[in-house]
Amino acid sequence: MASNRLTDVICRSAKYDSDGSKKLFDGGGLFLELMPTGSKKWRLKFRFNGKENRMSFGDYPLVSLAEARDKRDAAKKLLLEGIDPAQHRAESRRQQAIKSENLFSIIAEEWIGNKRDGWSEHHAGRIRNQLDREVYPDLGMRPISEITARDLLAVIRRIEERGALETAKKTLQMCGQIFRYAVMTGRAERDPSGDLRGALRTRTVKNMTRINASELPELMRKIDTYHGQPVTRLALKLLALTFVRTIELRHAEWTEIDVEQAEWRIPAEKMKMARPHIVALSRQALEVIEELRGLTGGGRWLFPHSWHCHQPMSENTVLYAIYRMGYHSRMTGHGFRGLASTILNEKGFSSDWIERQLAHVEGNGVRAAYNHAQYLEGRRTMMQWWADHVEQEGRSNVIQFSRK
Repeated sequence: MASNRLTDVICRSAKYDSDGSKKLFDGGGLFLELMPTGSKKWRLKFRFNGKENRMSFGDYPLVSLAEARDKRDAAKKLLLEGIDPAQHRAESRRQQAIKSENLFSIIAEEWIGNKRDGWSEHHAGRIRNQLDREVYPDLGMRPISEITARDLLAVIRRIEERGALETAKKTLQMCGQIFRYAVMTGRAERDPSGDLRGALRTRTVKNMTRINASELPELMRKIDTYHGQPVTRLALKLLALTFVRTIELRHAEWTEIDVEQAEWRIPAEKMKMARPHIVALSRQALEVIEELRGLTGGGRWLFPHSWHCHQPMSENTVLYAIYRMGYHSRMTGHGFRGLASTILNEKGFSSDWIERQLAHVEGNGVRAAYNHAQYLEGRRTMMQWWADHVEQEGRSNVIQFSRK
């Protein structure tokens, strides 16, 4: 039974004396040991399995008399249950250290590190920024094994509440990959993101704004007679002929164009899914590029900014040009992709060729990384047919799709 002999006054006033007692006993095995350095340390003496042992509770006054007594009483309860309190504390500290090493943010950064070989710097930065912004504030400092589906759902719901449904979807997918990596490496038992299937909010899917296929002839005639900047007119033509994403067109560099092979090779870091892409260039596309070379061939970009030649074309240049031609809310640069896909599918071209030329994501990401040249010969044939079709459409009603 603890006798609680000490008081705060005794503890404060006690000083080390080489000729006197070095220990002040409180009872129940608890004592305050006075050190030559002037520090005062709480100790507990106890017996376990017939052997005497000791453990420390910290320094006084950082650990008060009352706190030391609480620690003594907790240790005594463990002894009554047949548990060595010193070993119990050591195991608790070990588990805490494991948890500290297995925080969600630490596992996520390790996961990013393992993925870096297949990612561009830009993509890796985008992933880390999304985690910093959306996930780390709530889950970053939590042991990954303790995060539940409810915890993860709370994060996703906050994203959804601001209307960012696509971001919510991508964040959940990304977290699922991190959890599965933790399971694979023995830091978690399961992936809770699987419990949230069907929980995401959805919005009605709308196709990207574009005209109908029957309106293509008029659009191509308007592009051919566009009275704005010549470089902008050629950008519209090349976009129609290649149906790449607008950002890929704007950032096209002369070093990527191989006239001999009739190819435009877009590096992985410029692609949406960070995978290299080959655009087979038709005869008409090469003619546009040759005309463009006389205007911008001395610089880095095929389509430089109109005011700052060291920068690529502004992201709104193509869109505003389409608007000026009378297609506001009816057509966008991205719309050429939908038009091409619809018409090429209707004409019976292989869906594999079309999807590969659109640089859409393949289910097997590892295989897709090496398949940028897949179906290339078939795609050359398809792209030439498409360019002939676009040219013919522009020539209807005897209005030529001609070079200016």
